[in-house]
Amino acid sequence: MMRVLLIDDERLARAELRRLLAAHTQVEIVGEAVNAADALRQIAALKPDLVLLDVQMPGGSGFDLLAALDEAPDVIFTTAFDRYALQAFEVNALDYLQKPIEAGRLAAALLRAGLRIDRAAMPARAAKKIFIKDGERCWFVGLHDIRLFESDGNYTRIYFDAERPLMLRSLNQLEEKLDPSQFFRASRKHIVNLAFVRRVTPTDAGGLDLILSDGVAIDVSRRRAAQFKSLGGF
Repeated sequence: MMRVLLIDDERLARAELRRLLAAHTQVEIVGEAVNAADALRQIAALKPDLVLLDVQMPGGSGFDLLAALDEAPDVIFTTAFDRYALQAFEVNALDYLQKPIEAGRLAAALLRAGLRIDRAAMPARAAKKIFIKDGERCWFVGLHDIRLFESDGNYTRIYFDAERPLMLRSLNQLEEKLDPSQFFRASRKHIVNLAFVRRVTPTDAGGLDLILSDGVAIDVSRRRAAQFKSLGGF
């Protein structure tokens, strides 16, 4: 059973989604949210497998909502506005449905969602992802693809692929949500994904330099170097 949350400020739009989804016995609608703040509460409480998310809502867009989450759910965007289509595809959403929503397009989107959710449920494939919004650009990024988090005031710069967007979240806030067996707090400024460490070299001050896959060297103090060495494997 796929647990779905509907997020749309228009009552008639939510009613139409309920009508269309009634034909899909594998779908359970666990709730409805009418704005971003309401959606944040319901996602935290209900932990849906999938959200059908309107892009434009009062008090914050669908993109703003996703950027406020610690972990992004699977998403199918629903909107009446063409101009959001390209942005929706750029963020790698499961699908983008333009209102009025066609039954066939919804069925295809749900099929793709079900396949992805089933794959993610397998222990070897499970991977958390976050949503990053920097200006008009947006990304869904698997945590396993992020090689470095770098503090920049109240923001954190996220390094993945060739991208380096800023996220409105402090390094300390992000650290609380990260797996310490995968991510190492190298300094007040950096958290490193251990999977991207290619070489470790000692420094004259008794610390370490962690050389990442892109050649960037991250300095580790003597105190934190002892903690790093206790992890083993390097």
